[in-house]
Amino acid sequence: MAHRTAALLIDDDARLGALLAEYLGKHEIDVATAGDGPRGLVALRKGRPDVVLLDLMLPGMDGLDVCRKIRATAEWSGLPVIMLTAKGEDVDKVVGLEVGADDYLAKPFNPRELLARIRAIARRSLGDPIDGRFAVADLVVDTRRRRIERAGRHIEVSTKPYEILEALVRSAGHVLSRSMILEKVWGPGFEALSNVIDVHIRALRQKIDEGFDPPLLHTVKGVGFVLEDRRPREGGACG
Repeated sequence: MAHRTAALLIDDDARLGALLAEYLGKHEIDVATAGDGPRGLVALRKGRPDVVLLDLMLPGMDGLDVCRKIRATAEWSGLPVIMLTAKGEDVDKVVGLEVGADDYLAKPFNPRELLARIRAIARRSLGDPIDGRFAVADLVVDTRRRRIERAGRHIEVSTKPYEILEALVRSAGHVLSRSMILEKVWGPGFEALSNVIDVHIRALRQKIDEGFDPPLLHTVKGVGFVLEDRRPREGGACG
């Protein structure tokens, strides 16, 4: 049975809490809610979640103070915190990260984006899946056996394209720049020909996307590459 992630949402918006509990629950994330900072801290004492979703603008004790309290408490110090807020200015983001938030999402947001961030932060905090298998849609990368399957079909690739794919699937939903890929696959300080990444990406697309639906390997122009399922899903903006 797949591990269900436990999330604690500390937010005074009861409607948002109900929407996220319903949506994330469909994706193996159980959401407990607390309407203010003190109740959120009580919920933390009762049982440690895998991730905290923390609103900045809380009554009484704001999200920054709650985050400071979490980071100052030894048993919670490593707990992943994603800050949610109606404020989108860079200064608020910087302050949130400086007090210890791991990630930051401005309202209104698409619940799919929150889901992707929770999954990414859970992977970073919990490590690799027990069986070493990462999946995006029907694409499965078994990092222990260095084996790739899509729709149940085994796919053979050479060493460097596989290593690029493994880097992308470990960061699924997040864009990796060419320099990040170079560092992960070839090591820091490696200087490659300017088109080496593009050559391997084309080879990967031919292997994992051609003949399959939907395409999963995407170019983000001027930024890099991302592995994700971009098919529309249920749920609109939250917040």
